[in-house]
Amino acid sequence: MPFSFIRTATLAALVAAVSVPAMAQGLSGAYLAARQATINSDYSAAARYYSEALTRDPGNPVLLENAVLAYLALGELDRAMPIARKMQADGLSSQLANMVTAADKVRDGAYSELVEQLRGDGKVGPLVDGLMLAWAEIGRGAMSEALAAFDDVSKEQGLAGFAGYHRALALASVGDFEGAYEVFENGGLQGLESTRRAIMAEVEILSQLERNPDAIARLDEAFGSDLDPSLRLMRDQLEAGDILPFSQVTSAADGVAEVFFSLASALQNEANADYTLLYVRVAEFLRPDHIEAVLLSAELLEILGRYELATQVLKRVPADHPSFHAAEMGRAEALRVSGKADAAIEVLEQLSRSHADLPVVHTALGDLLRQERDFAGAVAAYNRALALYDDAEERQWFIYYARAISHERLDDWDMAEADFRAALELRPDQPQVLNYLGYSLVEKQIKLDEALDMIQRAVAARPDSGYIVDSLGWVLFRLGRYEEAVGHLERAAELMPVDPVVNDHLGDVYWAVGRTLEAQFQWRRALSFVDDETSEEAKPDRIRRKLEVGLDTVLSEEGAEPLQVANDG
Repeated sequence: MPFSFIRTATLAALVAAVSVPAMAQGLSGAYLAARQATINSDYSAAARYYSEALTRDPGNPVLLENAVLAYLALGELDRAMPIARKMQADGLSSQLANMVTAADKVRDGAYSELVEQLRGDGKVGPLVDGLMLAWAEIGRGAMSEALAAFDDVSKEQGLAGFAGYHRALALASVGDFEGAYEVFENGGLQGLESTRRAIMAEVEILSQLERNPDAIARLDEAFGSDLDPSLRLMRDQLEAGDILPFSQVTSAADGVAEVFFSLASALQNEANADYTLLYVRVAEFLRPDHIEAVLLSAELLEILGRYELATQVLKRVPADHPSFHAAEMGRAEALRVSGKADAAIEVLEQLSRSHADLPVVHTALGDLLRQERDFAGAVAAYNRALALYDDAEERQWFIYYARAISHERLDDWDMAEADFRAALELRPDQPQVLNYLGYSLVEKQIKLDEALDMIQRAVAARPDSGYIVDSLGWVLFRLGRYEEAVGHLERAAELMPVDPVVNDHLGDVYWAVGRTLEAQFQWRRALSFVDDETSEEAKPDRIRRKLEVGLDTVLSEEGAEPLQVANDG
């Protein structure tokens, strides 16, 4: 979707810049601390410092704006409200203040006032104003005006799909399910129909039209048999002949919440996380039971490094909610990234018992155990995940791939190779699998021609992957095609200049073609990049030995075949 104008959007787009000298004496300390906290996404500290600064200069527009920002990022819109109202009373132009006061009007059901705000100077931004205006018209009972507003949004570049999606939700929310399905059927969503919430809305609309078999077919087409609890519940109810209620949007307030959530979802890959967080926080405020908004907030907070805030958000998901497992998986990831791997494992182990029928839970546990180098535990978790599938599906390729890596690290090559090949049966051209299997065959110096073919296919799919380009150079080196290998390994070193293994490989191929000084330089570079995480694979003692006596002698000491150019005499 063409959101190019927002790709580089940050909070700076919403917050006015100000120089420290402009601050009154005595304010600069609190202001600087608050500004640094904002840069670090420490919104709790930012809110505290800006509030402190405002006690000394309550009319300062920069402090007011930034205080609103901090409270909005925290999801504490009630604390942002009085500040936003003051800004509007003072005649200050602020998209953030408008966002907060608009949310307040929606919560209070003051839709006529919201229409007046959006048609006047109280605009929030080009992504939301038109859609929010349409829902506000619905809120005050003006459906014809709402549909006209959706039509206006559809004419804006990049927003036609959102206009269609919200038009369908609006029609369904007032019981016009035939009209709502017509939007889906005629391609009015322009790509948004493949999102999870759109699929669930379409399924509920089909059920309301007494088309449960079509609803089941849509679920199966979109998700296969690997259904999470929410989707499984929907499918079971459809199978039982129940008519699903339309639950995606039940009021104008829900509709406005969905505006902010759907746009936040679209902005995930287009704008910075701190900017996107503001949108999803409004969705949470307007609809606290919007669990997908809660999960997205937590994900964005994790990206920003605010792991404690993320875990606090995730704890709001009730244990009996169908998405509880997703919240707990997110909490485990936040714990892992913050250095609390044992606590993360405990969360997932408990979840694997309470939600033992979900493959994704066992896969997540396996991934975490593999990252923590408990390869035997990872294999057991992946075994449990695979056992839950009745039939082979393409999406299982990753479980086979991850289990293969675990087997390989346990020196069980036969099992590893079988799993790599099982993954390729499900997804024949998956570059990660092709590269890992091909590279492993190279290291074992077996089936080198097949390994070369695999890695060449992987490079064709991912030409800018340093790891994969390195593998191609390395298999050519193993085949004695040294001159051919040089260019690929040099390219890999360009793509991954500080990787010790890549630099070590380049050193070896330089030695093989007689460029000994360059070889020694690369080996020294490789040593300088070795750390605890890479030492096992990089083998620093072996690199030091090569620097002492050269690669030929090291190979002789290891009982390996000497360097020999392919097809040489």
